[in-house]
Amino acid sequence: MTSVKIHPTAIVDPDAQIGADVEIGPFSIVGPQAVIGEKTIVQSHVVIEGDVTIGTGNFIGHGTIIGAPPQDVSFSPERKTRVQIGHDNVIRESCTIHRGSPDGSATKIGDKNFLMAGAHIGHNCVIGNNVVIANNCLLAGHVRVDDGAFLGGGSTFHQFMHIGRLVMVQGSSGFGKDLPPFVIAAERNFVFGLNVVGLRRAGFSAKDRDEIKAAFKLVYQSRLNVRQALEKAATMKFGGPVREFLDFVANAKKRSICRLKRGVNEEISI
Repeated sequence: MTSVKIHPTAIVDPDAQIGADVEIGPFSIVGPQAVIGEKTIVQSHVVIEGDVTIGTGNFIGHGTIIGAPPQDVSFSPERKTRVQIGHDNVIRESCTIHRGSPDGSATKIGDKNFLMAGAHIGHNCVIGNNVVIANNCLLAGHVRVDDGAFLGGGSTFHQFMHIGRLVMVQGSSGFGKDLPPFVIAAERNFVFGLNVVGLRRAGFSAKDRDEIKAAFKLVYQSRLNVRQALEKAATMKFGGPVREFLDFVANAKKRSICRLKRGVNEEISI
């Protein structure tokens, strides 16, 4: 503990496990079940309560609350639930990350994510790696966000929805349906096209990008319904990224996917 820097006004339970080179700022509170990995910085007025495991090299900004009970009317305090956070994340000021709700469950955040000020991660959310969640985004319970997604500021996401890999969401938008990988989404439950720049930056080959465009057109612009589009796609030769896109669409049948912004009365039918 000699390399740990704890401000005199911070309250750190003696049972908490604090790694080497951790810094804990003024007036922060760290509970007995907390595990904080080495080289993590916890700024002032942070509260870490409940069963929380935080990996190495994280930055946790002023006023953040991690591990608070879920905002679920069915939750009972005796349930054993937790928060798991990976490595090298930046969690800025006043973020809230609630622990799981069903007994034995967890809210999970991967590695190298950037949560901007005021973001809320509800119970049982699963955040992948290299995700950017901008200021004041609100994620309800059980939202899944796959690797490399970008969620614009002030956007809201309904419980149990799924946001695919490399999705880009415009700020001040709202969603209650699933967002397939690689799309650009905005307004309320609308897809506007593919995140072509994001695909290029992520190293997708020209062949993969062309195949993704073809699959997107098949699902969204062929005038086939989703079932028909998937049946036709099954007869075509596509690489891994397109199969990821198509598998996502196939597995989204219960909640369904956001529709393409073509006209106010057009729907993507199953």
